[in-house]
Amino acid sequence: MIQAGIVGLGWWGKTLVEAVSGTSDAIRFVAGATRTQSPEVAEFATQHDLAMKESYAELLADPEVDAVVLATPHSMHSRQVVAAAEAGKHVFCEKPFALAKSEAVEAVEAVQRADVTLGLGFNRRLHPEMVKLRERIRSGGLGTIMHVEATMTFPNALFLTPEKWRADRSETPCGGLTPMGVHAVDGMIDLCGEVKEVYCQSFRRAVEIDADDTTTVLFRMKEGMSGYLGTMTATGGGFSFQVFGSGGYVRLEGMTHIAGASSEERRSRLFGTCTFKPIQGPAETWQAESHDVSRAILEAFARDADGGPEFPITLDEMVHGAAVTEAIVRSANTHLPQEVS
Repeated sequence: MIQAGIVGLGWWGKTLVEAVSGTSDAIRFVAGATRTQSPEVAEFATQHDLAMKESYAELLADPEVDAVVLATPHSMHSRQVVAAAEAGKHVFCEKPFALAKSEAVEAVEAVQRADVTLGLGFNRRLHPEMVKLRERIRSGGLGTIMHVEATMTFPNALFLTPEKWRADRSETPCGGLTPMGVHAVDGMIDLCGEVKEVYCQSFRRAVEIDADDTTTVLFRMKEGMSGYLGTMTATGGGFSFQVFGSGGYVRLEGMTHIAGASSEERRSRLFGTCTFKPIQGPAETWQAESHDVSRAILEAFARDADGGPEFPITLDEMVHGAAVTEAIVRSANTHLPQEVS
């Protein structure tokens, strides 16, 4: 059993604690640290038996803590991963891993030097429908893959106020890319390999804060297939992921992490209607099972840290995902296609 400390107790940090509290035989949260102290945080900590620390440094110094889980602003991730590694702690980082490839490389090198486990919060990878889609593609069941696309939307930016860190362009460039879209980018990397080139346009249409709410990205994968990602942060919530091959297509539909929804819904009901349409014959349609992807990804990290199976996202994929994120933001700023370094 891995004993973990949670860093950041906003709505998503709380969700991660709730995913395993009292139910997991692989990981439990025993401590916490957060920038914002409030009666609500104190009540949550008491409810979940978290020993609250005054700082991240104090949390890292606690010998009872085997690992830390970071639910902090994006720009803090890489240096917090380095600090955890230097303290000899396993570290799980919420996505995005980093906003620049160089930061991701620095963090990965630190965990390799320290020989600790690094986990990353691309939890949708572990949903049974994504696993089945991966197996269908790799077995040749979709033929030659031509195109992959995703659309992810939620209304959360309509309710953000300027003082919130998620309203800061430097923390959340390209609108819905970092809170949502990077999940789809990771899915594309997982299913189709590395990204060669991106082109992004991103702008503000409806929100009052100084942030983009409409972002679209075109991809060309190194293996030749094309891709598309659209994110919107000021409309109804939804999710679709579709892979087209010469043998047919698979479409997965569902929802995104909408603030205000129940913790169980945000964790377990992200996938809904699924469709396989072959080249000939009728479409097959089914409903995805409920599956707690937040618990699944935390337990996969904990089992690796405890000497079990390796975490399902490789360090190379983590670095490449950061490089793709950096290239997308660069393309939005330059209005030009960008090679992924």
